[in-house]
Amino acid sequence: MLLVCDCMPADGPAYFTDALADLALDGREGTVHSLPDDGLPTLSNVDAVVLTGSTAGVYEADERPWLADARLLARDLVARELPTLGVCFGHQLVNDALGGTVEAGDQRRGIADVDLGDDPLFDGVSGRIPMVHGDYVVAPGDRMETVAAADYYDHLATRHEDAPVWTVQYHPEFTADLLDRIADDFGWPDGDADRDFDDVTAARTVENFVAAAGLD
Repeated sequence: MLLVCDCMPADGPAYFTDALADLALDGREGTVHSLPDDGLPTLSNVDAVVLTGSTAGVYEADERPWLADARLLARDLVARELPTLGVCFGHQLVNDALGGTVEAGDQRRGIADVDLGDDPLFDGVSGRIPMVHGDYVVAPGDRMETVAAADYYDHLATRHEDAPVWTVQYHPEFTADLLDRIADDFGWPDGDADRDFDDVTAARTVENFVAAAGLD
């Protein structure tokens, strides 16, 4: 079973999780579990986990008590060597939970040109990636190696050296169909280059993860 751990607070845009869950669960056995609302999930019968994006910051533990459980979950997933994909906030959460450093920085919106490493997670993924974030992994967590970077972001994606755990800052679930909603909620550049999704294949990231987890 594939577990999508929803890290989005109740006042955040639910369509982030909806789009990622639709992509990950497409025809597969699985469920969505809200970390902010429902606490730690049960991992029995879970074969793989996707950690979603969030409007929360990993450094907001005082305002968001559920982040303590989220860190415990991230460490447990690594310890169990349970296939895991962290997306955006999920990228930050895993690295933070393993002793890395996440800091707030400039808001980034649009399609970025990135350097994807030689990792099966990126098979068929072009170097044009949709980004919406303001927090950055500035030092990866213990045993997390960097597998993708951009000119403005040194640790755009990471992979654990031993466990089948990957994390990406970008949003594989974003498509042109979501642009108007994203622009309304967060802003988005008006230039043609940032609105042309014809060669954006970031969704393959999730397909590759599901295959690596043995669920496809």
